[in-house]
Amino acid sequence: MLRDITLGQYYPVDSVLHRMDPRTKLFGTLVYIVTLFIADSVWAYGLAALFLAAAIRLSRVPVKFMVRGLKSIVILLLISVSFNLFLTPGTPIFKIGFLQMTWEGLEFAAFMAVRLIFLVLGSTILTLTTTPNQLTDGLEKSLGFMGKIGVPVHDQRSIGMRRIGFFLLSCFVENRDTSNSIRSFR
Repeated sequence: MLRDITLGQYYPVDSVLHRMDPRTKLFGTLVYIVTLFIADSVWAYGLAALFLAAAIRLSRVPVKFMVRGLKSIVILLLISVSFNLFLTPGTPIFKIGFLQMTWEGLEFAAFMAVRLIFLVLGSTILTLTTTPNQLTDGLEKSLGFMGKIGVPVHDQRSIGMRRIGFFLLSCFVENRDTSNSIRSFR
């Protein structure tokens, strides 16, 4: 299962998204996530799907590689959908004992599942197209205005800690594949 986590990995390829400024990617991802939480109709999710498909196409990262990362959220997805299906009040579809599935629960569970999948894929595009150092620098530059109110954004310790965190995450992902390959030879 660890092999299938793609969030946090960098996929080196020459594409429009890889060459884009990290601040633009961070802002675009933030807008995308906020839009997903505001969306409440099939049309809004359709537009989000079109935007996601365009971003995947522009990234030139194989779709199979991105979709592989969804395996890591299957359990969370199943739990979320189950709770929404059976615990949302409304017009009943069927009832078994104390469990009742409603039309409203079915609609809410479908929207929740799509939202969660789109969130993971959108965040994955950001990390697959941006190196950890680029993310750190983009975050530092984006939050630079906060230095005027006394927040230590340019503090070397905080910058170093973010870089170490992103670096360790990418090292973990790379080394787990090597470790798994070695185990398969035994």
